[in-house]
Amino acid sequence: MGNSLVAFVIVLGILVFFHELGHFLMARFFGVGVETFSLGFGPKIYRRRVGFTQYCISLIPLGGYVKMVGEEPGAPLAETDLHLSFNHKKLYQKILIVAAGPLFNFLLAFLIFYAIFQFSGLYFVKPVVGEIGENSPAQVAGMVTGDVVVAIDGKPVTSWDDMVALIGDSAGEILAIQVERSGRDLLLQVVPETRVSKNIFGEDINRHMIGVGASGDVTHISLNPFQALWHGALRTWEISRLTVLSVVKIFKGSVSADSLGGPIMIAQMAGKQAKAGVASFFFFIAMLSVNLGIINLFPVPVLDGGHILFFCYEAVTGKPAGEKFREQANRLGMGLLLALMVFVFYNDIIRIFNGG
Repeated sequence: MGNSLVAFVIVLGILVFFHELGHFLMARFFGVGVETFSLGFGPKIYRRRVGFTQYCISLIPLGGYVKMVGEEPGAPLAETDLHLSFNHKKLYQKILIVAAGPLFNFLLAFLIFYAIFQFSGLYFVKPVVGEIGENSPAQVAGMVTGDVVVAIDGKPVTSWDDMVALIGDSAGEILAIQVERSGRDLLLQVVPETRVSKNIFGEDINRHMIGVGASGDVTHISLNPFQALWHGALRTWEISRLTVLSVVKIFKGSVSADSLGGPIMIAQMAGKQAKAGVASFFFFIAMLSVNLGIINLFPVPVLDGGHILFFCYEAVTGKPAGEKFREQANRLGMGLLLALMVFVFYNDIIRIFNGG
């Protein structure tokens, strides 16, 4: 448990630091004065003033904040500080300052993925046939264990994932599968069958299959810096897409909200990933960073997305939302966040009692 707690604090510290760093750097870029940069909430256990800004580490490590000059509407402000005031900046500048936090979370994920791909390269399962199902389409077509799939309908296959994707896109039509067997190239005509299986969200879907399993042979290729950049960006995009899709499915009810986890679950997973190695640990941080960036962009008051929504309203109407309305909306948003926190804590506790 001790290792999990340490890993949790490290993970959260990195995520919060990058998020708040985005706000801080963009604020300073537009000349906004930053009074406080804090990792954590509550009583300050460390503080140091550098120039205009006080840098702090606070007791409760469940977030952080950047306090800017003139951030609160209606707060008294000296005439000499107007040029440093957040609320006296142009609308697009305020939007960029608020959006910079989530964007830096995506940047962190991208940098981690880039570093992993640059130093570790790319590992993938070879398209080598392992177990073949009895009376399966592959067996009927004459496929045997050890066949290396080279191409499907003339499209080259370099990994098992390529093969699965091409078969899945076949719509059940006859496939011309080129295999290499004992140094010879053979062309097999295979008719995929449709089976019900589970997707990554646990939903039942119809999937086209030919009834083979992978041999498990894994290969590795090194990547140059440009290839690593591409794969880093691609992995960031894929995780972002899946995260948004999972949220949509939870709201639609097709995926159970019981899958949501809170700080306890994050601490447990952080501890496991730390034991698995440095690459696994940072991969986990990158995935959480994408999640944090997306969650903060939700149009919920008190989140960055809620602030951006208010600014968009101002851009459309030409006047800011009323102070009373903003206060009520922020109370509602805070209530929603507290309810969500209670729910995920409940899920965490139920998992512990169930041995999860």
